[in-house]
Amino acid sequence: MQTELSKRLGIEHAVFGFTPFPAVAAAISRAGGFGVLGAVRYTDPGDLKRDLDWIEAHAEGRPYGLDVVMPAKKVEGVSEADVEAMIPEGHRQFVRDTLAEHGVPELGEGEASGWRITGWMEQVARTQLDVAFDYPIRLLANALGSPPADVVARAHDRGVLVAALAGSARHARKHQEAGIDIVVAQGYEAGGHTGEIASMVLTPEVVEAVDPLPVLAAGGIGSGQQVAAALTLGAQGVWLGSIWLTTTEADLHSPGLTRKLLAAGSGDTVRSRALTGKPARQLRTAWTDAWDDRAGPGTLPMPLQGLLVAEAVSRIQKYEVEPLLGTPVGQIVGRMTSERSVQAVLDDLTRGFEQAVDRVGRIAGRSGRS
Repeated sequence: MQTELSKRLGIEHAVFGFTPFPAVAAAISRAGGFGVLGAVRYTDPGDLKRDLDWIEAHAEGRPYGLDVVMPAKKVEGVSEADVEAMIPEGHRQFVRDTLAEHGVPELGEGEASGWRITGWMEQVARTQLDVAFDYPIRLLANALGSPPADVVARAHDRGVLVAALAGSARHARKHQEAGIDIVVAQGYEAGGHTGEIASMVLTPEVVEAVDPLPVLAAGGIGSGQQVAAALTLGAQGVWLGSIWLTTTEADLHSPGLTRKLLAAGSGDTVRSRALTGKPARQLRTAWTDAWDDRAGPGTLPMPLQGLLVAEAVSRIQKYEVEPLLGTPVGQIVGRMTSERSVQAVLDDLTRGFEQAVDRVGRIAGRSGRS
């Protein structure tokens, strides 16, 4: 699965794997793909340094990258406390009532929420970059569009390629104008924040819109046949996230969540604002149903919603309250039916890719003889 972009980066397969788990990122790179560590949860620079040290020690010299979340425009003088103060009391009560309805225990005394939306704030992302640029990362990806111009310049000065996610051709053209090197065309089927255009439509539209920039296809891809389809549509690689959640190297800390993922079908996800305030595809749960119910107060805009539910999400996860337990995941979850190693996933992708290419070759050969 070689393309011009994969050759440029020195990887065997044009498979880019986004993951919050350092062990998964390193394993993807070792297996011939390109591991990309999601940085949004690293509010402490020391934690990010620790995990990048780990990747350096376990990636066997293979290339890897980092994914951050930062807006293109900076908002000055707004602290987390300022944002917290904007959350209405009625929404706080709705959270308390929903947790009480399902018997979710409180966190222990002095125990803080393990997940905070502060990783979405620009000043946090900049501290992450201060750490990351001390490491030989080859790619910096941004999940909220084009990063600020000074960040793009800083990356380029270090020989780091910059990628940005796009849900439409219009967004992709803005990335090109901002000097982005790679556009990730993320379709409706994808896990996490995603737009409303399906991958089969979106990928060729973005390829045409930003030519000659390389495009990675994302959303609904979990087999080698789908990788082949993406490359046929003009992509120079694929960006996979959900498929790694049930790998043996993933550290979900939740047997209950793993069981739910393995049992879920492709129709068991929903695009909901319940987690962050923006539409994000995730497992459908009693939690997402409560927030999407018209009888409820409705979700708040980003970043208010994320701050509002941070402690609740931590409590749900800690105590594994299965009716409420969920995670961002794409429609490809229907293919995630067993726990496998990262290497096994890559092997399956390459086999399926070869089969698809052979099949198309046979079809093309018959066409030529007719």
